[in-house]
Amino acid sequence: MQVDIETDEQILEETVEVGIQKLIIFNDDVNTFDWVIDTLMEVCGHTSEQAEQCTIIIHYKGKCSVKEGEFGELLPMRNQICERGISAEIH
Repeated sequence: MQVDIETDEQILEETVEVGIQKLIIFNDDVNTFDWVIDTLMEVCGHTSEQAEQCTIIIHYKGKCSVKEGEFGELLPMRNQICERGISAEIH
């Protein structure tokens, strides 16, 4: 005797929302344009054009979001930026 058993497979997709954060740099009266540009290129991997544009925004608007990602990815970048004397926060 052969028994046919029907089985239903239910596949559940779990969506995990990862909180995307922003790394923000603030303007000051101490650091030069070149220093901030070099920092963005070295720490954040910006091209010279990206770094220059962000630096201009920082100067005229007072701050600029220079990178987006997960907190764990941004934290080492923020620390390196702050070690160079530039004000930065993750929001």
